[in-house]
Amino acid sequence: MKKFLALLLAAVMCLGLFACTPQASDPSAPPAGSSDPSAPVESEGPTEPEYTGVGLLAGKEYGVDYTDLYTQFGKQITIADVIEDTDTGLSYIEVDGQQYELGMDFLSMCMVYNTAIPEGREADWPTEDDVYANWWKLYIQRWNSLLPEIPLYSNEYYDLYNAQIKGVAEYPTNPYWSAEQALIDWTSEKADNSIFIGDTTELSGKIRYATFGATDPGAADLAVQNMCVGMETVSSTKEGGFVWNDSVVAEHSDVVNEDGSKTFTIKIKEGLKFSDGSDVTSKDYLAFAMAFSTPVAAEAAGKDHQSLRPLVGFDDFNAYTGPGSEKGTKEIKGLRLIDDHTFSVTIDAKHLPYFYDITYGAFRAYAAKQWIGDAQILDDGNGCYFSDDFYAKDGDDKYVTAAHIYATSQNTDNTYPYSGPYMLESYDVADKSAVLKINPNFPGNFEGVKPTIETVVYKYVVTKTQLTDLQTGGVDVLKGITGGDATNEALALVEKEPDKYVATHYSRAGYGKLGFRGDFGPVQFVEVRRAIAYCMDRAGFAKDFTGGFGGVSDGPYYTGSWMYKHAVEHGMILDAYATSVDSAIAALEEGGWIYDAEGNPYESGVRYKKIAADHMDERDITFQSKDGAYKTTKVGDDYYMPLVLNWYGTADNDFTDLLVTGFMQSENMASAGFVVQNTVGDFNPMLDELYQAPVTGSYQGPPMYTCFNYATGFTSAAYDYAYNWTLDPGMFADGWNGCYVKDLADVYWLK
Repeated sequence: MKKFLALLLAAVMCLGLFACTPQASDPSAPPAGSSDPSAPVESEGPTEPEYTGVGLLAGKEYGVDYTDLYTQFGKQITIADVIEDTDTGLSYIEVDGQQYELGMDFLSMCMVYNTAIPEGREADWPTEDDVYANWWKLYIQRWNSLLPEIPLYSNEYYDLYNAQIKGVAEYPTNPYWSAEQALIDWTSEKADNSIFIGDTTELSGKIRYATFGATDPGAADLAVQNMCVGMETVSSTKEGGFVWNDSVVAEHSDVVNEDGSKTFTIKIKEGLKFSDGSDVTSKDYLAFAMAFSTPVAAEAAGKDHQSLRPLVGFDDFNAYTGPGSEKGTKEIKGLRLIDDHTFSVTIDAKHLPYFYDITYGAFRAYAAKQWIGDAQILDDGNGCYFSDDFYAKDGDDKYVTAAHIYATSQNTDNTYPYSGPYMLESYDVADKSAVLKINPNFPGNFEGVKPTIETVVYKYVVTKTQLTDLQTGGVDVLKGITGGDATNEALALVEKEPDKYVATHYSRAGYGKLGFRGDFGPVQFVEVRRAIAYCMDRAGFAKDFTGGFGGVSDGPYYTGSWMYKHAVEHGMILDAYATSVDSAIAALEEGGWIYDAEGNPYESGVRYKKIAADHMDERDITFQSKDGAYKTTKVGDDYYMPLVLNWYGTADNDFTDLLVTGFMQSENMASAGFVVQNTVGDFNPMLDELYQAPVTGSYQGPPMYTCFNYATGFTSAAYDYAYNWTLDPGMFADGWNGCYVKDLADVYWLK
């Protein structure tokens, strides 16, 4: 739920947390102890800049001392209220004579929730698409300024095929349409009518729900899930849009209610069948989403997935713990079971209007029993609810159904039927492969197309030997070949034997990056992230890594998307962070990295930043380099933090290898006053260090690493990052804020 005239009042603005220096009586004023950039500096040393780290929130309570700017003003703001600085790309609003800079949370929320055309301004924004695209531009410009992660390469992708697979040129893949989706239009001329798909990501077996217990799904698990789970009411299209799925939906309607809520009523077709021939009913569309909005599934997954979050009554339903619950209600008012083939969904007004509101009506068919066991879904007129046995507990005070849900999440056989174009026949734990067969009861995708390839084998391949696998018949499809050597080798094979091999090509919607744990250590400060970017030769890095088959991105976008093209046409402003040690040093000096470990003016070696004690949390107080040589020191009443970056890189990875020379051992980094130290290890332990929690079982602490290299993509048909920049501590702890970066422009001080 996410994204993005000239500033004529610059003379009365100051640079800092907000656009103007707040007055003491202003509720947006910083709390005692934070810097006032207009006040004289009482220091015999270097000039002190305004404090810009997340420690500004240390000891402050969300909802009591501060909230987010969008909560305070967001609903009353339209795109017409925004002032854009056409020199910097930053944006502002003015409320009651006070001007506020707009942060990532505010812009990402407005991008999807504030897309109504301002009254009387149809000439400026003829459609909601135009409003969305304007917010999107502002969001990308803010992202580019805040730099919550550093894109290092955006590569070109080549998919390579056995020429016996037909239709790949007519129905190609793209960032929005994967091979697993595209193959429904393909045919196989192989004797056994099969297709073997290779993937460099291993299957883990979470094919029932690939995101179970995590923020992001495993790519291979998600691919198999999407082949096995279907009959969705709303489908994504090949072009990255959304449509009602006429192969499944008989009727649908939507009505805006007097209180501003919106009700979608959906009637599915009669006669729909699961892979085992059992009937598909309304309850099979509701069970999954209901279960994963309860504390029962939260206990099973170790994460509250909040599937029905936008619905009226969600908070009460989500809080209900079973019979005798001291809080919440057993019914969810916004979900109604009308009959065996009809249900309705009512969206809370606070989540409207929403640019992608068609997705509120998106449900997939899961056999209800697989997620709720023998429990029942009931509706007495006040909303859907579970029978009491769903909340039953065992002798250890654990939900019995939670154990059932966990077991289902790991299920890789035919215990429960499938609703997608394919059904799982077998899963091999040893070699991480899955064999799928056509689901004879699949009604067709949103275009009415049914698969014709009888067998799909999804298997793990190693990058270095994947072409050999193709040539020997081990695979028929290699996805996402990238990098100079690999791409050249693949294209040479096609050129040499065009009768045997075919290649298709598309640009990546995403990038490889240097990511951050942005809520502690030096990287919590924007000037540090900018300085890192200035020190790195990103264009050279991209050329070296991709072998010329790619480039570098300056923001989280896909250049083939419609909103990117719109933003470019309307003057999008992005800083390319051209390599310059001088620019890096200037950024660091402006941010206060002007000391040595004893608090003296910086001369050489590692830089330090002076931070007041009340702006430090325990992780910052104990922060040190991996080898312990550089530590946060205390001099007098203040702390001094070292400009140390502890980086965790993944093993057997060319990306990591290139970062050793281009980042860790970079002369530019050393000249600017950085020290970079690293650990190289497996991907799952890296994730635990990023999450600072034993999600995969390996984290032991203490918090140490602030830099990580991995990749990200923008392949969803919905470019929506609402809540992904939240300041809410509860949501932050649950992983909603994926970069762990808090944009302080989003802070609104309540007192």
